[in-house]
Amino acid sequence: MEELQLERDEAAAHEEPARAGGRPAPLLGGPSLADQVYRVLRRQLMRGELLPDQRLKIRDLARRLGTSETPVREAIFQLVRDGALELKPRHYVRVKRLSLPEYLEIRDVRLHLEPLAAERALPFMDRAAVATLAATHERLIEAERRGDFRAALDENFDFHFGLYWRSNLPVVISILESLWMQVGPLLNDLYPHARPVYADRHQHEVILEALERRDAYHLREAVRQDLFEGGKNLVRHLRELEEAEGATAGGSAKR
Repeated sequence: MEELQLERDEAAAHEEPARAGGRPAPLLGGPSLADQVYRVLRRQLMRGELLPDQRLKIRDLARRLGTSETPVREAIFQLVRDGALELKPRHYVRVKRLSLPEYLEIRDVRLHLEPLAAERALPFMDRAAVATLAATHERLIEAERRGDFRAALDENFDFHFGLYWRSNLPVVISILESLWMQVGPLLNDLYPHARPVYADRHQHEVILEALERRDAYHLREAVRQDLFEGGKNLVRHLRELEEAEGATAGGSAKR
């Protein structure tokens, strides 16, 4: 967990997508402490830095962020309303674990919105921006090779939103960020056991080629295929886990 002064606001990239290759710029002041804490936690959720069922203690978060408990509490309640965290009895807060149906529903929404965001970003993707995405993808592949799945998730997020943030579609981006907040912890948990496997080429490479050719149709299709192919093992592994949990629960009930 970082100090608040080190927090980077993801939303800043919507206004200045060219800065640092589409990465968010530092906060310059203005947002309340609760807003800043919210953005720190939101970023960690989207990037898969937290785990499903992970307990979040307000006192610990306040200490690590260098603030009082009040803004942390406000931020956590907002994330509960967003569906990313769960408030349990006695104010026990934890990261929500998506079920398979919930994940599939989110994926269906992403299948509509992410190709749209990619297509709308195409006119703003100059050679430098495409080169930045290509470098991000190379870092992702290298992270997977060395088994650094945490870094791979970070690079995967930067690849996708380095494209989507240039779309100038603030409503769509807000929805996508909310969805990634819910999916990120699940990816953190399952990614080492369910790495993406592609039938032919990595779909990120196909996305990059479509960007270079200014080919909107194939760009949309590549984004869709990345969601389908990249998530196949994730869906299978999640289904196996739920079946195993169901069998365990059934066995316990018979005792």
